[in-house]
Amino acid sequence: MIADCLIFFLGLALQPVSDTSFVPYEQTIPGTNVSFRMIPVAAGSFVMGSKADEKGRNANEGPATKVAVDAFWIEEHEVTYDEYILFADEQADKAPKPDGITRPSPPYVDFTLGMGKAGGFPANSMSQYAALMYCNWLYKKTGVFYRLPTEAEWEYAARAGSETAYFFGNDDKQLGDYAWYAANSDNKYHKVMGKKPNAFGLYDMYGNIAEWTMDQYKEDYFEEIKAGTDNPWLKPATKHPITLKGGMFKDESNKLRSAARLKSDLKWNARDPQIPKSKWWNADAPFIGFRIVRPVKQPSADEVNQFFTQLLSLK
Repeated sequence: MIADCLIFFLGLALQPVSDTSFVPYEQTIPGTNVSFRMIPVAAGSFVMGSKADEKGRNANEGPATKVAVDAFWIEEHEVTYDEYILFADEQADKAPKPDGITRPSPPYVDFTLGMGKAGGFPANSMSQYAALMYCNWLYKKTGVFYRLPTEAEWEYAARAGSETAYFFGNDDKQLGDYAWYAANSDNKYHKVMGKKPNAFGLYDMYGNIAEWTMDQYKEDYFEEIKAGTDNPWLKPATKHPITLKGGMFKDESNKLRSAARLKSDLKWNARDPQIPKSKWWNADAPFIGFRIVRPVKQPSADEVNQFFTQLLSLK
């Protein structure tokens, strides 16, 4: 059932892809000089979650389970402020707003806390709703279906073929080469691509900004998906809680492991003075952001509209 839902809603029932077409590419956002790079990730199976003896392991990371995912492209780095502001601020994108797209309410404070905006800093503080709406906006701007990764896709991309706690091994002594985290971040996020990439060529999969996935967070995720599941996705029934991956600049090393999972928290927006509280922003979460994926086989326009309608209407 989970796999069937994923194929229908995400358009991931893949056809063979030629070696010449499944390559990295640059996507320019129409009407702007802003672009981002998408990296191909080949289909495969992997052991998701952490082994019982993994240092720093939490109970919600297992039992480790073998699953399979179809091929997809994933953004080389976290969505930057330069990309996101085109959606969030009508002054940044002079083109008419696409039909059915609402822009976020303007932030009432500087959610970046002075850590940086233009020039390659990651977009931050948005809700999962806002991240999904950005994907919808981007689809209507480019004609290409982009979305958030599933939890399984994210972990598969982060592991880059590894079976260890981190994609470079089990010891965290090398982590500073690949990630901004509590030991080296100076308590702030940094420009994307400032550290080494993983074996797939993906930057900042660990640390800097924690990343939204599409999955409803459940403590017993691995009991839900079962071994041998293709394209697992726990489709959300409510806006909260949602799973985030990757850890953040405030975290200790154990929270950056490939298997580590973060549960979204309503406290992230507890201090929002607006009534009702913003559905777009998390006032106390400068440590969350996202990156996007593109399924190889694009769904139909009707399937895309149904996908966004269902996810954006959650209560």
